[in-house]
Amino acid sequence: MEIRTKEVLKRIVDLEREVGYIKRDLLHIEEKPAKRPSLFGSVYGGDIPEEITEKAKKDLFRDLGNV
Repeated sequence: MEIRTKEVLKRIVDLEREVGYIKRDLLHIEEKPAKRPSLFGSVYGGDIPEEITEKAKKDLFRDLGNV
């Protein structure tokens, strides 16, 4: 029974060592936050004229009756 105990204790020590390696590796992993796209500065000028807004609406919501 002593031989079995030594094998089990050796396995426990090996597992503890492996858990230590995994912890160390996890501490060194750097997760980069996802960068959200920004629309800031995409449109130059202060105000967007109403004509441009209406044209954009027509282009975006075109008549789909012929589909």
